[in-house]
Amino acid sequence: MNPLSRLFNRSAWKWLYIGLGVKRWLLLLSLGVMVLALGLAYGLITLYRETTPPAMLGYLTLQFIDRHVRVVLFVVAGVVVMTIAIVKLSESLVSAFASADTSLIDILYRKRARRKGPKIVALGGGTGLSTLLRGLKEHTDQLTAIVTVADDGGSSGRLRRELGVLPPGDFRQCIAALADSEPLMTALLQYRFGAGSGLEGHSFGNLFIAAMAGVTGNFESALLESSRVLAVRGKILPSTLQNVTLCAETRNPEPPANGLQRVAGESEITQRGRPIERVYLEPEHVSAYPGVIRAILDADLIIAGPGSLYTSVLPNLLVEDVRAALKASKARKVYICNVATQPGETDNFSVADHFDALTQHVGKGIFTTVIANDNWQVRFPEHAQSQMVRVQSAPPDFEMIRGDLVDESKPWRHDPAKLAKEILEWYNSLHE
Repeated sequence: MNPLSRLFNRSAWKWLYIGLGVKRWLLLLSLGVMVLALGLAYGLITLYRETTPPAMLGYLTLQFIDRHVRVVLFVVAGVVVMTIAIVKLSESLVSAFASADTSLIDILYRKRARRKGPKIVALGGGTGLSTLLRGLKEHTDQLTAIVTVADDGGSSGRLRRELGVLPPGDFRQCIAALADSEPLMTALLQYRFGAGSGLEGHSFGNLFIAAMAGVTGNFESALLESSRVLAVRGKILPSTLQNVTLCAETRNPEPPANGLQRVAGESEITQRGRPIERVYLEPEHVSAYPGVIRAILDADLIIAGPGSLYTSVLPNLLVEDVRAALKASKARKVYICNVATQPGETDNFSVADHFDALTQHVGKGIFTTVIANDNWQVRFPEHAQSQMVRVQSAPPDFEMIRGDLVDESKPWRHDPAKLAKEILEWYNSLHE
C-alpha cells in the first residue's frame, strides 16, 4: 500500500478521535508551517516586485496557472505532504515499540481505550487469576488484582518459612501476566531452577520478589517497585499482610462417617483429597490490606475466580474486611466458574455446586451472576483426573451467562481472550 492510500484508509481517521492528545500538537505544527509559509510568501512577493526573477522560478511557482487555482493546488499539496511526513516520522520514532503489522494510530487508539476502560477488581490466585488478567489487560489499564496469601507449598512455601515473606508465587504469576513485555518476561519470571544447592525448585520470579522485599524493606513496597520496574499494567495487592494459614474441615467420603477432620495448610488440603465441608483462616480475624478496601469500594466491576475454589478464590473472601467492602460496594459482581473440576478439591462439582460453596462462605446476595463455559466438546488427556464442569440445572438464585471459554490447547483452562470478551460484553450490556 502506497503512502497516499494509507493516508486515507479507515484507521487514519482515528487521528481525529477525541482524547488521543495528538490533534493539539498537529494544529500547533500546522500553525508553525503556516507562519513559515507566510514569511516565504512575503519574500517571493518582494522578489517579484523589486527584481526580475529567473524563468525557472516562474515555472516552479506555477505562474502559468490562474492565481486562484494555484492557491488551491498549493494548499492541497501542502496538507498531503505534511500529513504523510508526520505519519512516517511518527512511525519511525515508535518503530521500537510497534510491530510491523501494527500502525502507530492503532497503538495510540488502543492505549486511549484502555485508559477509559472500567475499573476492575479481580480476586483469586494461581493460574486462574493470571489467565483472567492476561485477557483483561487488553481492554483496560484500571486493573487491580487481589491475591491470596495462604499459599504454603513449593517454592513459595519454602521462602515463606525461611525468609518470613508472604508467599510470592501467585504474585509472580500476576506480574508476568500484566507485564508489557509479557512473552519474554513470563518465561523469565516462571523459570524454575532444576539444580543447585538451595536453588532447586525455586522460580526466578519468586526469588526476585523476595530479594526486592529485602531491598525495599517490606513486601508491599516490593510489589510496587517490581510492578514499576517491569512496566506492569494495573495494581497487584495482597488481601492481607498478616501471616495466615488456610484450614479446612473435611469429611470421610466412605462409611462409616467419623465426623469432620481438621486439615491445616493450603497444600495439605488438596493432597488429602477428602470432600471439603468448609475452609477458614487461622487466625480468623485479620485485617485487610488498606489498598484492597479502597479498590473494592471504587470499582465498577468485581470478579471472583477463576481458580481453585477453596484454596485460591475463597481465602481472599474469608478476610472479614474484604467481605464487608464487597457488601458495601456498588460495583457489579460476577463469579467465574472453572472450566474443569480440580482433583482433591471440587471432584464432580457442577456450576451450581461451585456457586453454593461460594455463597456458603461469603453469604447470599453478594455475587448473583455466574459466567460458565458451555463448550464441552473437548478431549482431555488420557491421564487427566479432571472433568468438565457441567451445568446440571439453572437455579433461580443466580443469573448464569454461558459461552465458549475453553482454551483449545489446554481444555481444562480458560482462554484469556474469550473470557475477557465474555465478561466485557456482559458488563457493557448492562450500560446500554
